[in-house]
This record gives sequence, C-alpha cells and structure tokens, in this order.
Amino acid sequence: LIEISTDMKNLALRARENKLKLEEFQGGSFTVSNLGMFGINDFTAVINLPQAAILAVGGGVQKVKVSKSKLEEIGFESNEVDEKDLETTTVMTVSLSADRRVVDDATAALFLQCFQSYMSKPIRMSL
Repeated sequence: LIEISTDMKNLALRARENKLKLEEFQGGSFTVSNLGMFGINDFTAVINLPQAAILAVGGGVQKVKVSKSKLEEIGFESNEVDEKDLETTTVMTVSLSADRRVVDDATAALFLQCFQSYMSKPIRMSL
C-alpha cells in the first residue's frame, strides 16, 4: 500500500505539471473518477473505451441516523426514538459503470460489496 501511495502521489504531481508520458496514462482497464473533492455528491461516469469499467466517487455527506445500540434495543420497526438516540455519520456515494461484454452484473455487484466492506472498515485493507 505504501508503494502504491508513493507511485500515485508521483503520478499526480507529474500530471499537474503536464509531465506524464503517454504510456503512463494509457492502456488501463479500470478508472476511478473522483468529483467529491469538487463538491459533487453523486454522479454517473462514462466508461473510457477500451476500459472495462469506471467507478464514480462522490463526496462524503453528513447524515443523521439512529444509533446502532438504540436499534438493537428497540428493534427496527419501532417509533420509540428521541433526539439522544440520533448520531451523525458520513455517507459517500459511488456508482460503477461497466461494459457488460467484459463485466457481468453479478461480478460488478460483488466488486461493490467488497468496496463497501473495505470503505466502511478501512483497517480490513491492512489484514
């Protein structure tokens, strides 16, 4: 992970300085498009052919939810919630656009399940 992070920082720096070589940004099979840093919360990205897929990443948004302990106490069907049972959480929206000739729907869904699992508990990436 450290090596990937270092490489990505180096590529990003050279991209900002317009110093990337042609082979450094061509020939990929998957793209991550992050518009969250520009205040965009939700969008659908278009696949860069001949790539197989693109992941559109929106920005994090604060949302209010019922605390997990309160849900376990009262069950999911109850209206017995007051203000002290609420907490805020950050929610990030992603969408995956995939070429169905290369990636079927079940594989795309599995990828998103794994992605959600890692993003909800990043410590899993180090195991």
